Amino acid sequence: MQGVTKLSVQTLRGVGPKLAKKLAEYGIRYVEDLLFHLPLRYQDRTRITTIAAAREGHDLVIEGEVRAADVVFRRRRSLVVRLQDGTGMITLRFFHFSAAQKDSLQNGNRLRCFGQVRRGSSGLEMYHPEYRQVGEDNAPVEENLTPIYPTTEGIGQNKWRDLCQQALTRLHGTQVKELLPENSQYAYAMSNALQYLHTPPPDAPLAELGEGNHPAQLRLALEELVAHNLSLFRLREGQRKAGAPPLPHNTEQLDVFFNSLPFTATAAQQRVLREIRADLARCIPMMRLVQGDVGSGKTLVAAGAALQAIGNGYQVAMMAPTEILAEQHWRSFSDWFEPLGISMEWLSGRSKGSRRSKALNRIANGKASLTIGTHALFQDDVAFAKLGLVIVDEQHRFGVHQRLALTHKALPEQGQPHQLIMTATPIPRTLSMVAYADLDCSVIDELPPGRATVTTVLVDNKRRDKVIQRVAAACEEGRQAFWVCTLIEESDALQVQAAQATAAELRTLLGHLRIGLVHGRMKPVDKEIVMAAFKAGELSLLVATTVIEVGVDVPNASLMVIENPERLGLAQLHQLRGRVGRGTQASHCVLLYQTPLSDNSRQRLSVLRESSDGFYIAERDLEQRGPGEVLGTRQTGLMAFRVAELPAHGHLLDEVQSLAETIRRDFPENVDLLIQRWTGSRQQFAKV
Repeated sequence: MQGVTKLSVQTLRGVGPKLAKKLAEYGIRYVEDLLFHLPLRYQDRTRITTIAAAREGHDLVIEGEVRAADVVFRRRRSLVVRLQDGTGMITLRFFHFSAAQKDSLQNGNRLRCFGQVRRGSSGLEMYHPEYRQVGEDNAPVEENLTPIYPTTEGIGQNKWRDLCQQALTRLHGTQVKELLPENSQYAYAMSNALQYLHTPPPDAPLAELGEGNHPAQLRLALEELVAHNLSLFRLREGQRKAGAPPLPHNTEQLDVFFNSLPFTATAAQQRVLREIRADLARCIPMMRLVQGDVGSGKTLVAAGAALQAIGNGYQVAMMAPTEILAEQHWRSFSDWFEPLGISMEWLSGRSKGSRRSKALNRIANGKASLTIGTHALFQDDVAFAKLGLVIVDEQHRFGVHQRLALTHKALPEQGQPHQLIMTATPIPRTLSMVAYADLDCSVIDELPPGRATVTTVLVDNKRRDKVIQRVAAACEEGRQAFWVCTLIEESDALQVQAAQATAAELRTLLGHLRIGLVHGRMKPVDKEIVMAAFKAGELSLLVATTVIEVGVDVPNASLMVIENPERLGLAQLHQLRGRVGRGTQASHCVLLYQTPLSDNSRQRLSVLRESSDGFYIAERDLEQRGPGEVLGTRQTGLMAFRVAELPAHGHLLDEVQSLAETIRRDFPENVDLLIQRWTGSRQQFAKV
């Protein structure tokens, strides 16, 4: 729709500079943007219900005459209007009103109201209904379902409806440009789909629309997912064009390393290492995501990749989201690399003063072959002499911006560093195809031999005493245990309080055991001391918040208790459970839930009891909580689709990939148009 695409919203009636600015802040600058600002849901205002037929809890339209309008002073001042239609009487109650509003509601005035019916002190009531006066001509009711739009402060639903209707009026004169290849399978052309979704007819299937499965929604979801795929492909191509240093395989050094290990890499690890070796040897940047369930040995794969880069004279940067995980990597790589004479450096937020200056100098001068750290690695004052490989662990904890910021640490003449992205949170295929379309994916689908299976049980908190006895028995036999306090996922402060209270309780009841406490608000050095003591076996029981979700490897820990598991997602619970069963002894996870436990929560937690397959668990988690929760909050910006929903629209993804390839090959002129239409300013991440 070439003509409409560039029409400013200020060409619409009622849009002055102030509203235009507010719309622009919301991402809407042109008329076409309004066409793609789609309703969240719909209300049926197409029929009038008599007051006698009104039922509590229902949204409906009623019409009647005002019989009284009085200001009532009780606990709250309110305007109370009595409305009668010949079949009965209903009360309209307004807590926020003006004198002019009261004066306009004169006896005998006829009103048409929409709202939810409630049971009040005077019978049926409506609180703050939408209403308008109707004359003797009995103005017709709405001809279409009423859309409810996503909004921002200062723009009401009536304004959105007016603006979108004006945009649709412009649509009548010129068609929205079709940007997908012609396909007879599309039930709706783009123009027809937009018209339908903004003004669905009275008989539109509300249930189908609510589930996002109407053919008009599927038409738009398909195009939106194609645009997202093209945007990520452009990101990948931009990285590839910069080139990368070829890092050929160094057999001798890698053989020395693997022969020094007290175990043999699994077939899955060897397969993924071969894929990485081939990528690193090329002169285009590797962009590979390695997925592996908890305990599958991703760190060993990362070590093999790092050695290949270091063997070619390049530096490696490894970034982890938390200090605990970064410290775990530091210990593992120190054990492996120091005997090989490889120099390492550590950099985190707590690296200060002369220690930090020394580290920065060693990194900038190329004297540190491997640098391990947290977000501090991509700060402005960190410079590498010859960065060839970036390893990012737990990718879902970082945004795309952060990952790319680290790749910019390489000098321009060296090209882009290779990227190895790792996650122990299995990403369902439906999500991986969308969120990580710019990456090649490898899966370590095999656990090292000898790993113990973890038996998971659900236990009511009423049996807490029995669980404490079980923990005591395990610790007295020489094993170690975790007690994880979740309380409220969104509140770090309350988690800490819960952990502190639980630690005090257990120290009172189990005074003969050495019990440690670790949480995210401790000073890093204190946290490190506790974790080191637990790993060394000096502590029998570790009380912790979810801070120990990743990066804690204690083979002697064989029992985990998780309080309030119903408050966490399945993927996170699976991650926590992965902290036990890392040795050879039988291991157990106790999900200590609070009653009453809803049927939904019980079914959800039963997934953990029945399966240890991280990918299966992640699929169930995606179904129940959505992509933003599964990927983590830092990634949700990528998943803020207007129409598309996962996993509901996962069945479209194979067609999405096919269409995206066809458009890149045969209709390259449509790539920019699609990205602009669906991502607008949000595509900026592709330019980082």
